[in-house]
Amino acid sequence: MSSYYITTPIYYVNDRPHIGHCYTTTLADCAARFARLMGHDTFFLTGTDEHGQKVEKSAQAKGLSPQQLADENAAHFEAAMRLIGSSHDDFIRTTQKRHTRQVQAAFKKLLASGDVYLGTFEGWYDEGQEEYVTDNQAREKNFVGFNGKPLIRATEENYYFRLSKWQPALEKLFKERPDFVRPAARMNEVLGRLRDGLQDVPVSRTSFSWGIPLPETNGHVAWVWIDALLNYATAVGAVDPGVAAQEGVPTARARYWPAQVHAIGKEILWFHAVIWPAQLMALGLPLPECVYAHSFWISEGKKMSKTLGNFIDLAALQAYVDRYSLDALRWYMLTQGPLRETDADFSYAKFVEVYNADLANGIGNCASRVANMIEKYFGGSLPDVDLSGSAAWSRFAPETTTDFDFRALTSHAFQAARSSHECMSLDEALMQGTSLVGQIDLFIAHTRPFSIAKEIDKNPASSGKLREQLAASLVLCAESIRIASLFLYPAMPAKVAQLWRTWNCSPLVDPNNPNSAFKAPLAELAVFAGPHGLKPGHRIAKGDALFMRADPAQPAPAPAVAPA
Repeated sequence: MSSYYITTPIYYVNDRPHIGHCYTTTLADCAARFARLMGHDTFFLTGTDEHGQKVEKSAQAKGLSPQQLADENAAHFEAAMRLIGSSHDDFIRTTQKRHTRQVQAAFKKLLASGDVYLGTFEGWYDEGQEEYVTDNQAREKNFVGFNGKPLIRATEENYYFRLSKWQPALEKLFKERPDFVRPAARMNEVLGRLRDGLQDVPVSRTSFSWGIPLPETNGHVAWVWIDALLNYATAVGAVDPGVAAQEGVPTARARYWPAQVHAIGKEILWFHAVIWPAQLMALGLPLPECVYAHSFWISEGKKMSKTLGNFIDLAALQAYVDRYSLDALRWYMLTQGPLRETDADFSYAKFVEVYNADLANGIGNCASRVANMIEKYFGGSLPDVDLSGSAAWSRFAPETTTDFDFRALTSHAFQAARSSHECMSLDEALMQGTSLVGQIDLFIAHTRPFSIAKEIDKNPASSGKLREQLAASLVLCAESIRIASLFLYPAMPAKVAQLWRTWNCSPLVDPNNPNSAFKAPLAELAVFAGPHGLKPGHRIAKGDALFMRADPAQPAPAPAVAPA
């Protein structure tokens, strides 16, 4: 069994969680669920970044200690992860000793190797990113930081990381592994900036104290970005296995390094695509397979702003969950989100359109229709139809065998979903499920089981062949829905688990727990009429509707307002 390790950024506790944080985590969660479904030994990490000058200043303004503020806001992020149904295996906090002690060990190693040296910085400082920038970068930014505030002119003694030393190695990496940064447009951004040449970067600070104390430095603390990036490796004990074991990191986690995917937002691409691999090279650690940087959400066609009142925070997301279900929200974000080069619009009208098309009129209606017909015409038990060869299709017009070869369609869906998952095209992987549902709907329209049933009622004496045709139509549909649901599961684990319980065909060990282990990998579960397929006599109930149709005329969900 191959391993699969995926991470989100660790989220900065100076801010409250919003749709951006939730989207990245949902994206990683979907990828992790697909990996588990594929049969991979999977580890999914998220967490919080808790050091730095901004946290220290915000805590002082609120009359709190930095640790108190970190604890308070880390709890908000953990609540956000629960809200979106994240199945992460670990939630790391950079104030935990399992992390801080390994960061200190990494610094000592870099200092001993000469990859870190003492120097003095004089130049521009971006408080929004807690990053020093060159004069050229300052001019490009019009001397405005990430947070919209002016850049600050600063002078400070720092320890520096010899990033410039690793430029040839990075250029070689990007040439040999052009998919190290994805999508391709993001790699082009990195290559463009790399052509300007790399400057050494400060890795310590003395102008504030809220950071990891660095050994042998006389009062320096770790620069927040060097500290934060290391979490991906400290969580699995890859930086210093001995220290990690002392702090309770299971030694078995080492098998997960290096990560397959670091899922991030595009605003932190440079740190992950350049500084991080250089840091790993200096530490002698293997590099991750891919840094995947998605774009941003906008809201109703405009950039999100608290002033405009279109900022999508947890309360706004909760309102959608309350009305349409968590899985409907996850589906919208995963299939309509800013996965690639362009930003995506979170629009209520678009949400309702997608919800009705893909969910209410899609898998919800299709599963309900088929279950209803099986219940109505066969008492809720699958009739005995041989699906192993072409016999089931032979009862229909010749073109049916070609146009609706569900054995071939489901096999293609598996291959396409696996390839899409490997390159983080998760929307395309999920759409294999909706494509199958669409084919099933067309098949129902083509074979017209309702009409066949009416003919049987009219001529019960000569209904033998018609009854065989009706049975074949519904069994083919039911088995195809079973397989389609597998591809929908990573986005909608709760709703698909509901379907599996109703249809008595759960591929999970525990049908009441959508996070439990699978009986077999997807390569086996998705085989049409295979060992895990539906058998004659299998009981299927109609059950409650998975998704009720949404009314486009209804106003958008509004966050609940606490009473005054």
